Order: sequence, then structure tokens, then C-alpha cells
Amino acid sequence: MTTFKKRCIVALFILHVVPILLVAQADSLRTKLDRIIGRANGTIGVAIRGLENDDSLTIDGHGNYPMQSVYKFPLALAVLSLVDKGALAFDQRIVVKKDDLRPNTWSPLREKYPEGSSAVTLDELLTYTVSESDNNGCDILFRLVGGPDSVNRYIHGLGITEMEIVATEAEMHRDSDVQYKNYSTPAAMAHLLHTFCRDSILSYKGREYLWQLMVKTKSGPQRLKGLLPAGTIVAHKTGSSGVDEKGMAAATNDAGIVTLPNGHHCIIVVFVSNSSAGDNARDDVIANIAKIVWDVYSLRQ
Repeated sequence: MTTFKKRCIVALFILHVVPILLVAQADSLRTKLDRIIGRANGTIGVAIRGLENDDSLTIDGHGNYPMQSVYKFPLALAVLSLVDKGALAFDQRIVVKKDDLRPNTWSPLREKYPEGSSAVTLDELLTYTVSESDNNGCDILFRLVGGPDSVNRYIHGLGITEMEIVATEAEMHRDSDVQYKNYSTPAAMAHLLHTFCRDSILSYKGREYLWQLMVKTKSGPQRLKGLLPAGTIVAHKTGSSGVDEKGMAAATNDAGIVTLPNGHHCIIVVFVSNSSAGDNARDDVIANIAKIVWDVYSLRQ
């Protein structure tokens, strides 16, 4: 057989067989995910997207889901865009008043500065808000950039339109129904994560800075990371609503980028809404979805 004929055979294999294999893998992945989803006793949206090859899959990818603290990721993007423009600086001092530190909400920042402080840097506020999901830090950052509407305009300006950021943490705390107005589709969040990694919306310094904050995320250790091999790098942001008096959780979320053994990356977004399953069960659903995706994508080159 001539070299030319061998090359033709390889080309035909790539053109005809490889796409069939990828479709079969996608169908198999979807089937495996469908078996897991029912365990949450709620509504689940999933978006999966390869960062290097753009291979993607969604389940209810365009449904609207309350983001809860996942929206601190787009907030951080908006803040860092202003740092890149010189309007803000990592080392600038921000006055935090005692009145800014609401009680009865998750806030390690309040625990460190119970009386407030004039020496809190933007870097510290971002670290608390992203890595530790601090609710008071979140609202201080919103105030700094002009409110949720300003962040919403920035995100829409990136072409992400299936996402709405309209209320602060304080506003959601006062009325639990407000959380449903801060929503995203799984596909939109995956798109935003892809844009963050692949497009030049931030400087290299800003992108690396936010990546590290997300890698250091302390919340939700049993969600995306729960069943992955020890040491797996996951840059992610979680969101949780808590449970109402009827035992219903409006939001149990995790969205992030998983680094695969071959050095490639996979975006995984899982939003669990209006679920009557227990805390561990909801976390376990997210962890199992991530593990299934890991197993399938780790086999791809």
C-alpha cells in the first residue's frame, strides 16, 4: 500500500469514524448523567464544555436557575476589569463600617473585623468574597462598582445574556424570593467560564489572580471536588440557599473548571434547584456528575 493510500485511509477514519465515536460517547455520558439526576428530587441543569476542544453537552442548559453565591464569580470579573483599567487597585484601602457587616449571614470578614476597619484592601475583600464566599464582602464590592446593575451590564456586554444580576446579598436575605431574580442558565455560566479562560477580557495578571482565588475556594468540598482524585485542580465557585421550613433547598450549585490528567480542562456547571433531598444527597449528586464527566473526558486526548 502506498503512503498516499495510507494517508487517505487515515483521513477517512478521522472524517467518518471519529465523529461517530464522539457522538456515541456523548450519548453514553448523557445516559449516565440521567441516572444520577433523579436522586436530587428537584430540578437540575448541567452544562459541560471542553476548554481546549469546545466539545459540549447540556441538560436543561437554558433553564433559569438561582445562582446564589455563584454570582460572586461574575462580580469578581467586573471588579477585576476595573482594576485592569486603573479605576481600582489591589492595594487600595476600603473603609468597612460596622454597619456594613450584617449579622446572621455568612461572613468571615465580620469575624476578623467585628467593629469594621479602614485598612481592608481590595485584595482582601476579593479573597473573602470569592475564596470564602463572604456575603458582606460581596455587598461591599457591589457598592464599590456601582451596584448589581453595573455588573449586569458588564456581563451582558460580554455577550452573556441568559444571566441576570439584580440584587445584593442583603436584598436576598430580606426576601428569599429575590434569589430567583439572580439567575443564570447552566449554558450561560459555562459560556462565561469559557470566556474568562479563553478570551482576553482580563489581563493575564487578573485572570491568574481570579483563577487562584477559585482554586482556593473553601466552600462545597464535597461537590465538584468530592469524588475526584486527591490533588485534582478545580477552580470553582459554589452557591447555596439553605433549606426552608418545608425542607426545600432553592439552590445547591457548583460551577468551575477541572484540570484533567492530560493537562486539558473541562468546564462543569451543575445547578440543583427546589430540591427536597438532604444536604449530603444534593452534594453527592454534584460530585457524581463531576466524577462521571472526569472519567469520560480523561479518556479523550
